[in-house]
Amino acid sequence: MNDRQEVPNGKKKPNILVRLLAFLVTLALIFGAVTLVVYRDRLNFDVIRRYFAYRSLERNDSGQAESFAHEGSTRDIFVSAGENLLVCSTTGVRLFSGSGTQYANEQIVMEQPVAMAAGEWSLAYDAGGKSLYLFRDKEKVFSLGADNGKTILSARVNENGWLAVVTQAASYKGSVTVYNPQQQPVLQLNRSSGFVMDAVVTEDGKYLATVTVSQSGASFASSLDFYRLDRTEEETEPDASCTLDGSVILDLREQDGTMWALGDTGVFAVSLAEKNLGERKGAYSYSEQYLKEFSLEGDGYAALLLGKYRAGTQAQLLVTDEAGEVTGTLDIGEQVLSLSAAGRYIAVLTADRLDIYTSDLRLYDSLSGTQNAQKVLMRADGTAMLIGAKTARLYIPG
Repeated sequence: MNDRQEVPNGKKKPNILVRLLAFLVTLALIFGAVTLVVYRDRLNFDVIRRYFAYRSLERNDSGQAESFAHEGSTRDIFVSAGENLLVCSTTGVRLFSGSGTQYANEQIVMEQPVAMAAGEWSLAYDAGGKSLYLFRDKEKVFSLGADNGKTILSARVNENGWLAVVTQAASYKGSVTVYNPQQQPVLQLNRSSGFVMDAVVTEDGKYLATVTVSQSGASFASSLDFYRLDRTEEETEPDASCTLDGSVILDLREQDGTMWALGDTGVFAVSLAEKNLGERKGAYSYSEQYLKEFSLEGDGYAALLLGKYRAGTQAQLLVTDEAGEVTGTLDIGEQVLSLSAAGRYIAVLTADRLDIYTSDLRLYDSLSGTQNAQKVLMRADGTAMLIGAKTARLYIPG
């Protein structure tokens, strides 16, 4: 007899190594799925982006890169301009890389410096003065000076390079000049029926949105008005308008077909869709609370730090969506020095700690020992710029 047994129908027995390999692969897939669920807030593409973007940057054990001098003080205006840092002060404007390389240095006296950024574009100007500087990535591409003869009230650039500059004008309550991405003026809007306080061009380059304040008797009303850029000189009325409940608007930002307007008593989300232009999508009112800090730089939400009292350390961090619904709250019992949001992250800086949360207010990362940082600028890749009295440094979560 043959000691080997033949497998019926010519079939071979499965190799034990193949079965073991299949089991191990299945086990690895299950483990990976469980890991993704448990650590979903930390395992994301931002970790991979940070690894490749900053692997050559030297940093200490806490994840902080070497500090660099920003040549200013904490009273200056700091703006995260993409991967760069824009510093605006009463003595000039400076643009740095995240590691401290200086790209631009414009020395000029400004009484009320203001700065903002959108995508790779950033600008700085003197509110109530005549100076303005526009940067794209690392370079200055446009400027206004005393020879333009206009007093600048406010200015904004959008992510595609459209620039809106609000100035004082004789015989008018507000005047707005719109420049295309090549810095050529394409529209001059003069208003005599309301004071234009702020303005921005929609990202598609179709509309100018203005914050207008008008007076009716003893009361004031604020509105967000929309004007087509291809309008004729005979057209003077807005194409659409949305009331803002008399709130003093502090910031504007477009996000995914929505224009956000944040004021001292409420935050509003207004539709930019052609058929619903100017319609309110949602609003959240905090008229009974004090607005201590805020940010509209996150993706699809507003981050608000509200308190029952103007002074004191007790406050609540609150996140709202475009429908005006609260999507997260967090009670804070410490003095918040700075609040900043970008992408899916919200940074809260206190005297001795930096906490980074996701937009649903889950703790993403925490840093103890901030080396006397007074301000934080969150960035969309999960990194944060910590700014002190004379220096700045980049923090990279592990």
